Amino acid sequence: SQDWAEMLYRMYSRWANKNGYILKELEFLEGDEAGIKSVTFLVSGENAYGYLKSENGVHRLVRLSPFNANNLRQTSFALVEILPRITADTDVQIDEKDLRIDVYRSGGHGGQSVNTTNSAVRITHLPTNTVVAIQNERSQLQNKEKAMEIVRGKLVQMQLEQHAETIGELRAGESAGWGQQIRNYVLQPYKLVKDTRTGYEETDPDAVLDGKIDGFIDKYLEMQM
Repeated sequence: SQDWAEMLYRMYSRWANKNGYILKELEFLEGDEAGIKSVTFLVSGENAYGYLKSENGVHRLVRLSPFNANNLRQTSFALVEILPRITADTDVQIDEKDLRIDVYRSGGHGGQSVNTTNSAVRITHLPTNTVVAIQNERSQLQNKEKAMEIVRGKLVQMQLEQHAETIGELRAGESAGWGQQIRNYVLQPYKLVKDTRTGYEETDPDAVLDGKIDGFIDKYLEMQM
């Protein structure tokens, strides 16, 4: 699954580059042996959220495992969360008592100075158990601001999914999350990428994993009209 997460990150990076969007990595947690455990990145450009919201959900990969000595077929899952960018405190009302903020020492991927100070920040929204950790910025204040921005985006996304009028109405564990498998990427025994919501298909998974996802995006947007 960690290798699959890295493949998806590459897919979105290629898509962003081909479409003139700017992608900035905010948080990167390396895998135990290969791939990545998680990555948070910002895609900037006109209508970026409007296009990419179609990617929100669980992505399923079926292939011959490169990590299995017997070369057996393997199924992997990765969760993609697409969040709106909410930069102003006034746009989302969050009660301060609902937040727990932890500071810890940065480490790993992120640059030479990442290990020098206790600058990494983890923010937990207690009512919904929403956790965001950021360490890639240079200062604790910058990491806190970026983490709060992502927390706001997560809560707004949950608000949409739960049809809640306010943040105070949100409940933990009631968003789509792992329960929504949106797309299957089959590399063995045949080649096919199929969206479970729209029925749209591509028979060249290599092209899709190289960033050719516009067909899936367009079909999803058509269905929402």
